[in-house]
Amino acid sequence: MPTTAKICGLSTPETLDAAVAGGASHVGFVFFPPSPRNLGFEQAAALAAQVPGHVAKVGVFVNPDDALLDAAIAAGRLDAVQLHKTTPERAAAIRARVPVWVAIAVKTRADLNAAAAFAGAADRILYDAKTPEGAALPGGMGLRFDWELLRGHRLAMPWALSGGLDSTSVAEAVRITGAPLVDISSGVESAPGTKDVDKIAAFLKAVAQC
Repeated sequence: MPTTAKICGLSTPETLDAAVAGGASHVGFVFFPPSPRNLGFEQAAALAAQVPGHVAKVGVFVNPDDALLDAAIAAGRLDAVQLHKTTPERAAAIRARVPVWVAIAVKTRADLNAAAAFAGAADRILYDAKTPEGAALPGGMGLRFDWELLRGHRLAMPWALSGGLDSTSVAEAVRITGAPLVDISSGVESAPGTKDVDKIAAFLKAVAQC
């Protein structure tokens, strides 16, 4: 199966169009106020309206409450939610309403074991680089972990790779890990929260060549 891509943290019609035109399988909308990529509900609704049916819309959250989830799912017409810093029990409860991706922060091989706790509570695991203690954001900081940790790694559910990817590194990342889906945010930005249409196009072209 060819590797597919999610462009995360989109916030403008132009960059969303670039993601769709380049062949992204998923687009990500962030609902976390400390993030420079955070969307308001009206903004999310406008963007969601221009996403074609074959591209899945994923909302990104950090331990969200029900009110935020309900409003974001409705506004963004979300096909799935991506959860950071959420317990297996909470993920399972949310999964009763909408498909769930769970982000696992990775620095060492032992961190990979955290995915096992989400069996039956998540539809996909996202392996992302662990951010420094006290960091305001759980991801989207351009950090990468040692991809060799995932060489030969097998998981009983779908998974994706994130953290430190860009158009020059994604081929190596896929070669080492065998990632079926890659997820990028800061690697296609000109500044934090500002996506670049040329970088999006270059990244998706590189993914298509994997």
